[in-house]
Amino acid sequence: MLYAGRSRALDVALRHLSCLGARAQARPGGGDAPATLEVVLPGGSVPEVGCRVDWSCGAAPGGPDDETSVQAATGVMAVHGRRVGGPVRLPLDYASACAGVLAVQGVLAALVARERGGQVRRVGTSVVHAALLAVSQYLAAATGDEEEVLPPDDPAAGPPFRSRDGVWFEAETLDAGPWRAFWSALGVPPADVSRGWRPFMLRFSKAVSPLPRSLAAAVAARDFADLAATAEATGVSLCRIRTLAERRLDPGLFTDGAVAGPWRITPYAVSPAGTGTAAGGRPPSVERPLEGLTVVEAGRRVQAPLAAHVLHLLGAEVIRVEPPDGDPLRGMPPMAGDCSARFLALNKGKGVLHADLKAVEGRAAVVDLLRGADAFLHNWAPGKAAVFGLDSDALSAVNPRLVFAHASGWGDALGPRPPLGTDFMAQAHSGLAHTMGGEAAPRPSLMTLIDVLGGLVAAEGMLAGLLLRERTGRGARVDSSLLSATTVLQYAALEGGPRHGRSGCAKPAVPDLTGPWRTADGRLAVSAASHTAVGRLCRALGLDPGLPADALGAAVAARLLERSARSWAGTLAAAGVTATEVVTDVRDLERSAVARPALTRAECVFVTAPWRFEA
Repeated sequence: MLYAGRSRALDVALRHLSCLGARAQARPGGGDAPATLEVVLPGGSVPEVGCRVDWSCGAAPGGPDDETSVQAATGVMAVHGRRVGGPVRLPLDYASACAGVLAVQGVLAALVARERGGQVRRVGTSVVHAALLAVSQYLAAATGDEEEVLPPDDPAAGPPFRSRDGVWFEAETLDAGPWRAFWSALGVPPADVSRGWRPFMLRFSKAVSPLPRSLAAAVAARDFADLAATAEATGVSLCRIRTLAERRLDPGLFTDGAVAGPWRITPYAVSPAGTGTAAGGRPPSVERPLEGLTVVEAGRRVQAPLAAHVLHLLGAEVIRVEPPDGDPLRGMPPMAGDCSARFLALNKGKGVLHADLKAVEGRAAVVDLLRGADAFLHNWAPGKAAVFGLDSDALSAVNPRLVFAHASGWGDALGPRPPLGTDFMAQAHSGLAHTMGGEAAPRPSLMTLIDVLGGLVAAEGMLAGLLLRERTGRGARVDSSLLSATTVLQYAALEGGPRHGRSGCAKPAVPDLTGPWRTADGRLAVSAASHTAVGRLCRALGLDPGLPADALGAAVAARLLERSARSWAGTLAAAGVTATEVVTDVRDLERSAVARPALTRAECVFVTAPWRFEA
């Protein structure tokens, strides 16, 4: 595997391909080239597949060229900042990490296609497209037939919550009964318990959670041990917000000193005598490298449906297994036509098999479908697949070429009876929430960062399983989790270990002047991550870069209020500083030159396939 250029996205792609057995080697003289990689098969001299990762997805000049400007231009800052009433930068290279996973997906899909007689040679993707895919549900909900109402949030009311003895934690339940029992046991007034349930559940879809303050007051009056006992008795899951130092001590996190890959791929030991007929179907086209493959998905919410959506965008036929009356989330407002806009964002174009998995006939219908399928994906709770007789052991006997994938919350990291494994719980346990908020007030993002990344990682692992299947004739089991997906955002932080003071003369810290800053008509994000960039910014604004950090920040804020965001962006660009107008309403993305090449409108606005394939 040869690579040129460096970026966060390329670093993630190289790491994941290395975890799959590839050996990375820098292309001579390629240090200043765009971020690219080429896969050369053992014994070969000509690249089998090449991949390029750009910042922007269109041909228009002057597009985003760093993580800050991508987050500003794609609505990521807007969604992440909803609970505080304005755009906020995610303190993570989130869009870049997602783009790295997309790059690996594209490479693996191309290799699968070539094994099946396809002619794909090159693939491209972009960080902008990755960011838009991450906000696709919020964009769909904002552009459907019904107006989405976002109530003002109250961050001080939680979640997360803080106990009397100073422990920050997340709470989770997916049912109203345990919610009512837990808060009632803590003495919260019944009216507040009822009033808090709906916004608590909708925080997954709206990225706000305006809870009554009486809930935070109730937990603040008790120690964490007491709260944990109450939660255990009432069926609510609690997860303490941990630090990175605690996360580093988790068994199995490291392999030979490096963080392990975010999936575990286990080939079937032998090819049992089964009746499976999946053999790849018709040959794939260049634009749809998985064309002819069939994926069966039994998923709810975001993680598994997004993983299957990715495979559908790559050309696979996806068939969802839903209850006899359909998935209830189809009716979740706001609607786009006769279906939930959010549901469509992840499930448009999929087929459906209605089956009651509690009945013998329903399970038999699923097994019959899987006899001719190429992959099966579910995100059921641990042990549920075995209860249904739909676990990997049972299905590999039916179809020995089947790729079986389980996209879970925790994997096997927390034992056979883990707490509920949802996005915000994974942020808490992994140390991400602590990283984003700090010691004083750790704060998970209410944007479903890990549901999205977990879905991308699950699809990535499934593509690796499909490639292995094409080369060996045997299926495989692929395990991934929300917890394992968090590591994609933490590789450097986890492997760097604790930070210690260094001897000698330390360089002064670069003041954080990112913003987003208010201007005369909107918001502006500034990419000034070095002393050189800060100096250029200050010269363009007529400010003294030697001011103390707080005073400098106040001066920048005051100066930027004097003119429009677009005017300042032009002035700062001329001074060599990247400044980006911040999208504060995702509905504006459809009119954005940056986002428009990646969008299409049907029932609502959808994000298109984030890869470009060429022969």
